[in-house]
Amino acid sequence: MSRACNFSAGPAALPEAVLLKAQAEFLEWRDARASVMEISHRGPAFMGLAGEIEARLRRVAAIPDDFAVLFMAGGATAQFALAPMNLLHGKARAAFVLTGNWGQKAFAESARFAPTDLWASSEDRGFDRIPELDPERLHPDTAYVHITSNETIAGVQFHDWPDTGGIPLVVDMSSDILSRPVDWSRIGMAYAGAQKNIGPSGLTLVVIRKDWLQRCEQAQVPRVFNYKLQAENDSMLNTPNTFAWYMVGLVLEWLEESGGLEAMAVRNREKAARLYQAIDTSAFYHNRVLPEYRSWMNVPFHLADETRNAAFLQQAEQAGLLALKGHRISGGMRASIYNAMGLDCVEKLVAFMQRFEQEAGT
Repeated sequence: MSRACNFSAGPAALPEAVLLKAQAEFLEWRDARASVMEISHRGPAFMGLAGEIEARLRRVAAIPDDFAVLFMAGGATAQFALAPMNLLHGKARAAFVLTGNWGQKAFAESARFAPTDLWASSEDRGFDRIPELDPERLHPDTAYVHITSNETIAGVQFHDWPDTGGIPLVVDMSSDILSRPVDWSRIGMAYAGAQKNIGPSGLTLVVIRKDWLQRCEQAQVPRVFNYKLQAENDSMLNTPNTFAWYMVGLVLEWLEESGGLEAMAVRNREKAARLYQAIDTSAFYHNRVLPEYRSWMNVPFHLADETRNAAFLQQAEQAGLLALKGHRISGGMRASIYNAMGLDCVEKLVAFMQRFEQEAGT
């Protein structure tokens, strides 16, 4: 059976070259005479690999030296709570911009542990845009503004960082990290679950300004979730997910060989433009997000005749197009076109959509 085009929102498709290399090295990694999963995380072989991975990540993503890079557990969902618990003490507050479901979840979790303000939301417009933002409406004690750079369900993405009046951003980058270059000068912290563009599930990347680590000294969190302690212990305060780290290293190697984030941004923009063009020029499909806010990573769309949804999904799977069912919140369809998704698969999806529309009209 041949591999299909996998449009899953996450865990998402990995580059085939990465999977093949992992397969070839699965039993014996380098000269360890054992699998990378079987060697000690404290041993020189894995410690060397961990250093290579961080160095490559810094190089690929152009992460400045004044940021610490952490690899943690618990998924991005854990960071909804860990960010305010680590960073907000005394009068310090967080302000949130809500552009979809994941921002809502992060906002609700933050409010359980620290003063949390709703700066702006587009919920009243069905999350079809980024709301208007007025920095003068931010509380003077605001320590950071939290945004979700790309909402996987609504399909809304920040293509530029918002004006926060100089207040640093905390950004959930789970679904668009490594898909384009990042301006780190406006960011205090970014975090991302691995299972979209970084690697397999089970690992979370945290990139945080080193001067912010001092805020964590008073944090009332388990030691394993304290950013400062994890930074001081090279993310190995406890045994990490070593195989996921290894896979991240392979993905980063693939990214460099593919031209880096500048090349990836061109590729991702082209894929998204091709799919949105097919939707916008059809009377049978529609996307509800205003064009200037549309995601490059997740393209939700609906059929004009939703009684044909089941037939669309069944025939798509038969055509080798997997995981196109929309999220249960929004319904319809969703094509997630992360870094590993090739333009050839997007073209295959477009051709299928056109055939399906023609058959539906007969």
